[in-house]
Amino acid sequence: MTITSARIVPRTWRCGCLMRQVRFNSSAGGGTPQAPPLLRKIRDDLKTALKAKDTNRLNVLRAVLAEITNQSKTSSPIVKDTQLLSLLKKRATSLRLAADGFGAANRPDLKQKEEAQIKVLEEYAGDVAVMGESELRDIVEKVLSGLGDEGVSKPNVGVILRKLTSDEGLLAGKPFEMKTLAGVVAESLKK
Repeated sequence: MTITSARIVPRTWRCGCLMRQVRFNSSAGGGTPQAPPLLRKIRDDLKTALKAKDTNRLNVLRAVLAEITNQSKTSSPIVKDTQLLSLLKKRATSLRLAADGFGAANRPDLKQKEEAQIKVLEEYAGDVAVMGESELRDIVEKVLSGLGDEGVSKPNVGVILRKLTSDEGLLAGKPFEMKTLAGVVAESLKK
């Protein structure tokens, strides 16, 4: 346990003499974990949007940061860019659905607003470099050949995905899209 700060509290009387109490604040981890690069960029761009009075970008970034804060209070906080990427894509999907609804309701003003927000989200989602299909295919082929050596006769998609994405798997800590990976695995199993 490391001491991060000390605060002197007002004097109190104890045992007939005047004493000064000191409270220590500590953290078990020895510091806060480093934020993902995209999250740092979003926070910096929020300040820039505030200064530039860019309300559209400001609203999008505030909403994203609010979702990140809410996610940090759950059992799976956002600690990697890939998790942040999935959050951005989920938010963009919901905005697309809203824009389609506004288009069906003949509200072009609201549809245009939603589409502008989607553009901002896609700008940030494009900043995260993810593994391509060819790289994923090579890794999946390695795992499939390894499963043949282990004596697994007919592997299914779930077994291979668990083997790849586990903490000791070949994709542990690497940026990839699960949907693309699942498609590559299913395609490789059909061969």
